[in-house]
Amino acid sequence: MKETTMKIKNNPLRWLVLCTTLALLVACSSTKSVNHAPVEDRGTAVGSRPAPAAAPGVTDPVKPPPPGIENAGKPGYYTIKPGDTLIRIGLENGQSWRDLVRWNTLDNPNRIEVGQVIRIVPPGVVPLALTVSTSTAPGVIVGAPMPPVPAPGVVVSGAAKAVAPTAPAATPTVSATATDEEIAWIWPVNGAVLVGFDEVKNKGLDLNGKAGDPVSAVADGRVVYSGAGLRGYGNLIILKHNNTYLTAYAHNQTLLVKEDQSVRKGQKIAEMGSSDADRVKLHFEIRRQGKPVDPAKYLPAR
Repeated sequence: MKETTMKIKNNPLRWLVLCTTLALLVACSSTKSVNHAPVEDRGTAVGSRPAPAAAPGVTDPVKPPPPGIENAGKPGYYTIKPGDTLIRIGLENGQSWRDLVRWNTLDNPNRIEVGQVIRIVPPGVVPLALTVSTSTAPGVIVGAPMPPVPAPGVVVSGAAKAVAPTAPAATPTVSATATDEEIAWIWPVNGAVLVGFDEVKNKGLDLNGKAGDPVSAVADGRVVYSGAGLRGYGNLIILKHNNTYLTAYAHNQTLLVKEDQSVRKGQKIAEMGSSDADRVKLHFEIRRQGKPVDPAKYLPAR
């Protein structure tokens, strides 16, 4: 063996072949000792667990339909749209928001939802006709908070359009007959007209005046809103004169009457101001069955 080894060492070529062979044998032996990585399931993220199987017969909860949906499209009902509030709906339909709460047995007037259908005429009253109009006031929110009890000196803003019912002729208290058209109007303030009526841009008249000037009721009526709950109107008063007409008085600095209070023609109901406006002025509207009309056609000539 020694002799063989010496012969190999003395022969460089044989020595090279022997070393190479030994190196290959060592490499093969070490490869067998390496652990192979397990096969990875590419369909499952590392560290994640498979989602548990749904129990037989169990389904995802389904949102219930909006309240009153069965009355959608019926005369005397209104489907709430984005931006609506009860104050706005009342203004656009010639009703008090408090009446809407009562007629629809709403627990929370601040919680109304898009698609909900509410009654906009008294129970038992069947409207003879409907006037449909669309909202033009941007930025209004569904279910915008309403004052729990609107305090004097607060206001309503914005004018969204809704379904406006025509009151029936047989209503016990006031009816949509010729007597509703025979109101002897007066001007609410003595100031000149700053901006005239425009059905889209200005739904009434803007009248000039000084801060603190008296604002008078243009006819006998009942206060259906006194507050600041409608964006763009500042401190607002809304009077209901009969089943046909409402009047609105906006941007006041002080409100002097409360909701459900009866007022007489010529009575001071507010003081002029610039609430939610760029200057002192009175924005005055007449609404016939909820639709804004040109007050200049109703007020006496000056």
